[in-house]
Amino acid sequence: MPENKTNEVNENDKASTSKSKKKVKQAILHGNVYILASYNNTIVTVTDPNGDVISWKTAGSSGFKGARKSTPYAAQVAAENAIDQAKLVGFESADIYIKGVGAGREQAIRGIQGRGIDIKMIVDKTPIPFNGCRKKKPRRV
Repeated sequence: MPENKTNEVNENDKASTSKSKKKVKQAILHGNVYILASYNNTIVTVTDPNGDVISWKTAGSSGFKGARKSTPYAAQVAAENAIDQAKLVGFESADIYIKGVGAGREQAIRGIQGRGIDIKMIVDKTPIPFNGCRKKKPRRV
């Protein structure tokens, strides 16, 4: 008889633990913003300090198509949309990492500032070649 009672207790424990496994969203006050500004598009990604993505937007997903994706205004709108989505989690301050040589570099930062985000640091991570590609051989005529 005691064996049955222990089985019932174990089943009740399993039921109680499965009910309490809800994922709670925590307020993320500080994080990172990564801006990739290429010649054709601008990608803005907002992450928490661990690197888990909170939100991301591109100029294309913000409603710009074709040649208008590469404009500074499109980069600003993409940054504003990404920050608006991150603010729902409580996002307040950010470190900004920029990569690329596109037209939307500066304007994306202005869009983030315009949404009231406190910028702690700006880092330019654009890759720069130390020696570059091999030059073309001289043409022989």
